[in-house]
Amino acid sequence: MLQRQVYRMPRAGSINYLKLQTETLSPPASEEVCVQVKAVGLNFADIFAMQGLYSATPSGSFIPGLEFSGEIIAVGEQVTAWQVGDKVMGVTRFGGYVSHICIDQRYVIKLPDTWSFEEGAGYLVQGLTAYYALRQLGDLQPGQTVLIHSAAGGVGILANRICKAFGAHTIGTVGNPGKADFLLNSEGYDEVIVRDDNFTRQLQNALQGRPLNLIMECIGGDILKQGWDLLAPMGRMVVYGNASFTTHTAKPNYPRLIWRFLRRPKIDPLRLPTENKSLMGFNLIYLYEQTDLMHRLLGELQDLNLTPQYIGQVFPFSAMHQAIRLFQQGKTIGKVVLTT
Repeated sequence: MLQRQVYRMPRAGSINYLKLQTETLSPPASEEVCVQVKAVGLNFADIFAMQGLYSATPSGSFIPGLEFSGEIIAVGEQVTAWQVGDKVMGVTRFGGYVSHICIDQRYVIKLPDTWSFEEGAGYLVQGLTAYYALRQLGDLQPGQTVLIHSAAGGVGILANRICKAFGAHTIGTVGNPGKADFLLNSEGYDEVIVRDDNFTRQLQNALQGRPLNLIMECIGGDILKQGWDLLAPMGRMVVYGNASFTTHTAKPNYPRLIWRFLRRPKIDPLRLPTENKSLMGFNLIYLYEQTDLMHRLLGELQDLNLTPQYIGQVFPFSAMHQAIRLFQQGKTIGKVVLTT
């Protein structure tokens, strides 16, 4: 039996419930591999899950975390595709905040030889989110104009790179002006908007007469509605998050959340045919249950030969709470990763 370090929640509700503890890990089952985790990626879904605001959150005690990278140290008796010593990156339906994990072999893929463990831990969730939203739902085509919110985050950076691989024009938005230069000069965004009360005017200026064909929406509130209003006929808005409901505290601010919920924008489905626009949403957990689709999408994504994810901050595993607090504040660029 292996002793491992895990960050476990006795229940959802407050990030303060998250505690580091030692647990016993059984050997891998026949179709599983055991991975010594080298790096873990943070995601906003982790925050929502810990605060009890994510519909897919397990009931009762659970271990947060959706993605990791590491080295295989044991394989189940039916596993033939992997060997001890193979370097992999993987996704899990929670359970990623650990030093070791046993997981079905279908949920790990090879870590590219030139990638670090940190880069591997920051790729799968963001890459699948961006690619599924842009290609599977958004039907991204060359020459289209795409609005990407939270452009300096892990999804936003990979979404821009995917758009550029297909010859699209990209407009990124950020809440912090200090991130704009990075996106323009290092990531090749065509335009960057610092969101403020004049967002509609800013977006109109950035479009310069171009039709707005596709929106990667993860902000919500007034920003969502203003983007929707400027979306061109036959345009598509893909909703994959709602940053307006995040807080910088351990527990949700329920009065603020209720107020924002009551004031949320409402889009009338009866008007969609007249406006000739499409509104779509998805939860990445769905892909976890569709392994064939997940691997097909990953294959298409890897065929684009994108550069590795930009890793903005790296923390030791013992500094999980420090990393989460910084992540919550929206001051980070790229991916936040912890190394074990």
